[in-house]
Amino acid sequence: MNFMAIIYLLVFAIFALVAMLVLQIRMAGIKIKDFASFIQANEMLDKLYKFSKRYGVMSPQEQIIFLSEAEKVFAAYDKIPTIVWEDEYRKYSEVLQAYQNIRMLRWNESKDENKV
Repeated sequence: MNFMAIIYLLVFAIFALVAMLVLQIRMAGIKIKDFASFIQANEMLDKLYKFSKRYGVMSPQEQIIFLSEAEKVFAAYDKIPTIVWEDEYRKYSEVLQAYQNIRMLRWNESKDENKV
């Protein structure tokens, strides 16, 4: 009997904590779906950060993949207040810098191809 009461109490506590978490996220003005995509984008940011170190030696296919994944990360981060992800700002800015450099390289290459 006591064992079942403890289990019910623990289940209730878990649901209460989840409800508090959802309430805190919504009070911050963030949609739950946006927060979930932010968590996934945060994991992808770590991978893109590693790739951003070697953007100069990426193949054209790798550059395209990098650009598309970076755009997804930027879109997810735009929906979340900066104060939530300020610890990741250095990684974000380095990925953004690599993104801009790759875009510039690809733009110059396409411009040169159109001249010929």
